[in-house]
Amino acid sequence: MFYAAISLRVYRHTLPHLLLMHVFGEDYNDGPLSVLVLLRKFYSIVAFAVIGFVVDKALPRTRRPALRAAIIVAAFSAVIEVAQKLHGAREGLLSEAIDVACGALGGWLAVTIAGAITRRRI
Repeated sequence: MFYAAISLRVYRHTLPHLLLMHVFGEDYNDGPLSVLVLLRKFYSIVAFAVIGFVVDKALPRTRRPALRAAIIVAAFSAVIEVAQKLHGAREGLLSEAIDVACGALGGWLAVTIAGAITRRRI
């Protein structure tokens, strides 16, 4: 996951530019809340949810598993942001902070949803 997060090659292959242009028009990538930016944030939440789920299952039980997963995944996301900056990423501080928040959200969501599913089975 770490390699995928810092690889420009992986980044280019995971964005469906032609599909986005066909569905949303040629200006799909314009503005701070472009379809492309929103899609990337959604991807990151899903990817970090996977990490949050694994983190929760790998560690011993705790009273606040969702909070623990959110903090651990946010820290991992922050490390990714530093690595991306060292590799020449041009994102600003606000965008990087939003990425870390998406990581925390993904970690929290994974554990919260997994807990809700587990409670329904019992």
